[in-house]
Amino acid sequence: MIVSAALDPDNPCPLSAATLETFVRILAAESGNLALKVFATGGVYIGGGIPPRILPALRDDRFLAGFTDKGRFGALLERVPVAVILNARAALLGAANVALRG
Repeated sequence: MIVSAALDPDNPCPLSAATLETFVRILAAESGNLALKVFATGGVYIGGGIPPRILPALRDDRFLAGFTDKGRFGALLERVPVAVILNARAALLGAANVALRG
């Protein structure tokens, strides 16, 4: 409900839009923090139920600005690719792969 109200192109709800913006800022900052903690220079993949539903907000320059806003490490994070996992069954496929390998 919040996502659809925030992203409604005809009549976005200001409170929902503010909530979504706050969520995106926190997600961006924490994704950047995690990338630095584990030195994820190969990329960061964001999964779960919400990110695929808020792709327009994640494609906004503000997400990448929040992701890379890490002072002297910003230049490093600018080179880290960020992707959203769109396959809703990705976790199950990964678990099945591990189970089949025994």
